[in-house]
Amino acid sequence: MLKKPPNTFKRFFINLSLVAGLVTLSFAGDPQKMVATGSGGVAIKGYDTVAYFTENQAIKGSPEFVHSWRDAKWHFVNAEHRDLFAADPERYAPQFGGFCALGISKGKAVAADPEAWTIVDGKLYMKFNEDARDRWRKDKERAIEKAKENWVELQKQE
Repeated sequence: MLKKPPNTFKRFFINLSLVAGLVTLSFAGDPQKMVATGSGGVAIKGYDTVAYFTENQAIKGSPEFVHSWRDAKWHFVNAEHRDLFAADPERYAPQFGGFCALGISKGKAVAADPEAWTIVDGKLYMKFNEDARDRWRKDKERAIEKAKENWVELQKQE
């Protein structure tokens, strides 16, 4: 008799639900401004969103170099990165407010790990963890389209 493999997808969303409680939604009255923030209103756990593009890696920013955008504080490693972001935040900000792109594609706004990320067509996508990133990559075009649809609805709920 064959044993049914563990439902890792189900476990993934149970874990996402547990972590979701640690994230705050920030969007002063405008649902298009929803951003995942943590303690102190800091976006993407204090990682420098410009560094994903310029350094091709996740680098923790510093509160010394901060910029406020969409009711969230964004940290950077230096003044140059802060100024690049301030000049064009839409270019550098993660898609779906920094929430897990796989979760959004499934209709759930859950926290993302800034170390689990991907850039596709010049857009930054964050994931819950590396496993979610790897699964998302297998069908990223479909996941992105589904997430775009769900993102509109999720923002209306908040």
